Amino acid sequence: MSIAIPESSTLTRDGLTSQELYDKCVSIASNLWWVWSPDAIELFRDIDPVLWRQFDHNPVRLLREFTPAELDNRASQLALYSRINQCYRLLKEYLADKRTWGANNAGVLGARPVAFFSAEFGIHESMPIYSGGLGVLSGDHMKSASDLGVPMVGVGLLYGQGYFRQLLDKNGIQDEAYVDTDRQAIAMCPALDVDHQPVQVGIETRVGTIFAKVWQLDIGRVRLYLLDCDVDGNSDDDRKLTSRLYGGDERTKIRQELVLGVGGVRALNALGITPGIFHLNEGHSAFGPLEVIRHRMEEDGLSFENAVRDVAQQTVFTTHTPIASGHDRFNCELVEEHLGPLRDALEISYEQMMGLGRVDPQNKSELFCMTVIGLKLSRKANAVSQLHGHVSRRMWSSLWPWRVEEEVPIGHITNGVHVPSWLSVQMRRLYDRYFSQDWMSRMGEPDIWSEIYNVDPGELWETHNILKTQMIRFVRQRVSALSRRHQEEDKAIEKARKILDPNVLTLGFAARFETYQRASLIFRDFDRIDQIVNNSQRPVQLIFAGKAHPKNESGKQFIQSISNLRHDPRFRDSVVFIEDYDINVCRHLIWGVDVWLNNPRRPMDASGTSGQKVIYNGGLNFSVLDGWWSEAFNGTNGFAIGNGTQHVDDDVADDRDALSIYETLEKKIVPSYYLRDSDGLPNDWINRMMNSIATLAWRFSSHRMIMDYTRECYVPAAGGKSCEMNF
Repeated sequence: MSIAIPESSTLTRDGLTSQELYDKCVSIASNLWWVWSPDAIELFRDIDPVLWRQFDHNPVRLLREFTPAELDNRASQLALYSRINQCYRLLKEYLADKRTWGANNAGVLGARPVAFFSAEFGIHESMPIYSGGLGVLSGDHMKSASDLGVPMVGVGLLYGQGYFRQLLDKNGIQDEAYVDTDRQAIAMCPALDVDHQPVQVGIETRVGTIFAKVWQLDIGRVRLYLLDCDVDGNSDDDRKLTSRLYGGDERTKIRQELVLGVGGVRALNALGITPGIFHLNEGHSAFGPLEVIRHRMEEDGLSFENAVRDVAQQTVFTTHTPIASGHDRFNCELVEEHLGPLRDALEISYEQMMGLGRVDPQNKSELFCMTVIGLKLSRKANAVSQLHGHVSRRMWSSLWPWRVEEEVPIGHITNGVHVPSWLSVQMRRLYDRYFSQDWMSRMGEPDIWSEIYNVDPGELWETHNILKTQMIRFVRQRVSALSRRHQEEDKAIEKARKILDPNVLTLGFAARFETYQRASLIFRDFDRIDQIVNNSQRPVQLIFAGKAHPKNESGKQFIQSISNLRHDPRFRDSVVFIEDYDINVCRHLIWGVDVWLNNPRRPMDASGTSGQKVIYNGGLNFSVLDGWWSEAFNGTNGFAIGNGTQHVDDDVADDRDALSIYETLEKKIVPSYYLRDSDGLPNDWINRMMNSIATLAWRFSSHRMIMDYTRECYVPAAGGKSCEMNF
């Protein structure tokens, strides 16, 4: 990243020139380490709080508004000199520190790092190259690899417009707005090859070559490389290939996945990077191993069969969805059009190529499935929770017809979240006061989190209520802004500014609005939920957020039905829908809710991570026993919907789970929250908060997840000591 600013020789109070001070700020902004550094975030915010919010918390855009002299003047007014120097020093110390977990446990990867491929990366809200959980998980994966010192590079696509911005009209109908991303406002630079020239790769198809430029982003100690098709030499259609995330038709999708997989491998070769491991995060990048195989055949003279054997040994494949329709499938003509030249180089027949993507290679009517080729070209495969592992082995057992289901080679590594990215400053300070001094470097140890029982209950409760008040303030700002955009009456706008009560039990729900997530399940019986929400002594309020895919009409209807409850006198003061769910909205909700509601139709939720983020900030989970919660709930660390079984009839299942929601709210959640001692403390509730943190925080961090991947997948596949995958 570079910001063209005239140099200045003016000396600051610290003996630096204004330009040198400015350059230090640019250095901090240029490495996305700042995303999880509270000191750096507070520094940039304090430079100009208004611009900070206006620019989606983007320090690159913020600094572009200042000359060195202006920044120097601002630093003088706010006494920021020492803070700028401290953040700069912390970044340099972080990058230089070699005493990491990875140095001791992943040494074999030092010369040949892990190449982590993903269609989306959710690093921060100012970089809209993610849509939801998969992208945020990929971002957390990279951040924890950086913190732990596990050698890794990421490979993805630079989307010119990213995912859509969600706009609700006056009728509550979702509209999609696509906004061009300002490349100059992203902390990235052109990736350079060994000759210091910008890297551009070409991917041949039967109908021409697709070109892609490569960008580099620094994320702490690791790097992310993004391919961008908006370059000269491409047709107008191909220049738009990396315009939108999950947009376009099947032809657009396969071309995007060709660029990600084959183009990504070629980009790494051009950069002089020789990965020891190729980790395919979902099937979107599963064409990549074919390019690695081609390269091995060309460079080492291997046959196709021997190259497949060697490449599969160093390939890790993670599947994320238990839903059949969620796995990309293409007709064979489309595959041949795009993989034909690569197939020629691999010296295999058309039927051999198609067979790689079919469960039954002989079934010519079967579509080419990206998950199938990913599983066939890897020797380490995993689902993302224990239950999802069972589901995945059953789903793909036909690929190994000679094995019983329990022996299908798909294990599980349960997802986790990057704690420093999702932990509120207030809770972090609380932990700093009561936990061992080095707790941040030992967050994977149960003993560290058991220290939560040393925290004063009143202080924990007060910290939670501060966060809750901040969340409600944020919600009011978003709701009143929507009212102003709709040009509603002043009375309605003023009412929006006062919506929700910090003293009322507050549930939050945020997810992709897919049918299986059943966002409106809690409203299955309006009379019943009316009685719960509007109880005069113990009321309840709910906050919803989430997007539906532009082509998902049922998801849009869910959004409309919930959003329009603002017109229902029974719910207009207690049910809120927040527009345009993103990382920033998620952050505010998971910081402040009392309860995180999650009610997917079991076993459709592979893992889920939003509820994991709630743990660290003192919220409690109220969820169907699906995904990660099926292995987390112990009866005292949150609340469960149902008993862990599912009915074959969806309507019956929905009725049964809705009834469980109502009964659990009435008999457990509401009484526990409102029962107070003489000091006004809900002791049973606080005990559950502590139990949640003590039993779950160490298990569901992405640090633990990366350690699992390193020990069970990366090191064994790279030739280190073998470990058994979780089954």
